[in-house]
Amino acid sequence: MSLYRTELRRLAKRRFTRYMSLLGLLVLAAVVVGVFFTNQKIDAGQLARAERQADQQYQEQVRWSEQERVNCEQAKAAGTPNDGRYPDDCSVIAPPPRDQIQAEWFLPSTFNFRQTFDETLIPFAAILALVGFVVGASFVGAEWSTGGMMNLLLWRPKRLTVLLTKLAALLTGILAVTLPAAVLWFAGFWAVATFRGSTEKMTSGAWQSFTLTGLRGVVLVLVVTTIGFALASLGRHTAMALGGVVAVMVVGQFGLGILLAMASVRFAEAWLLPTYVAAWMQKKITLQDWDSCNATYYGECKPDTLDITWQQSSVLLSVGLVVIVGAALWAMRRRDIS
Repeated sequence: MSLYRTELRRLAKRRFTRYMSLLGLLVLAAVVVGVFFTNQKIDAGQLARAERQADQQYQEQVRWSEQERVNCEQAKAAGTPNDGRYPDDCSVIAPPPRDQIQAEWFLPSTFNFRQTFDETLIPFAAILALVGFVVGASFVGAEWSTGGMMNLLLWRPKRLTVLLTKLAALLTGILAVTLPAAVLWFAGFWAVATFRGSTEKMTSGAWQSFTLTGLRGVVLVLVVTTIGFALASLGRHTAMALGGVVAVMVVGQFGLGILLAMASVRFAEAWLLPTYVAAWMQKKITLQDWDSCNATYYGECKPDTLDITWQQSSVLLSVGLVVIVGAALWAMRRRDIS
């Protein structure tokens, strides 16, 4: 009997796997439905109404600035101290340019597929990664805690082969859920954009970008699933994986963030794991140091920046994955199984 097929069947028949997968898919469906009902298609009448509201807002700004300029001049003529309320030169009080008050501010929410869909891939990957982590940790953790692993090794004594076969079956199962879910996610939001937004300006380049982002999301799901599996195997219990995540994310990352902020470290986010996960999905994250101010020719402040790219994130994720999986394999090979 094939161990791989046996593990696949065991994974599929576990109630926890079914319930967690169903829960994850229901959450994804709820997101799509929620976006559908919170957006609407914009017609010519709404655009015209928004333009009128933007013009009214501009006229109000004009009237307000004229009144403030008159008050400033009166206060200056009377010699009344203004306590910093008015500038020294009252003529600088002027309304903003008309083009700065945009009609889009007065439009209801609408789903533009080209502009917005990329952002939806982040929660998609996050939800399925969480499902994969918990399922992966439970899949091998339950075998350790119930003694099933020891019984299996009696007739399959090759420890590393057994562990890697279980991991291969797990990743196959997670991939079998993730890929159809990704296709349905694309289709669902295309329907949202069709009936509650816009699908205009979709080019082959845009589709390629979305596809690559989706593939990075699938890779992230598989990586997180593998880490959950390896941590549970390393600690011989599901709680090891869950406790490890709590320790790293809540204690380590949150505590480290507070410490870096107190120490006024530049680009403190560069030391935090979520930054690299976001950079992996978004291709690049630009951090800004507002404590530095590089004045431009026009007098505006330009903060120093630091770019975190998906290539840098891939190195960090790869190193972390190799270390954790390597530790799990080493522990499986070296320690007593009893």
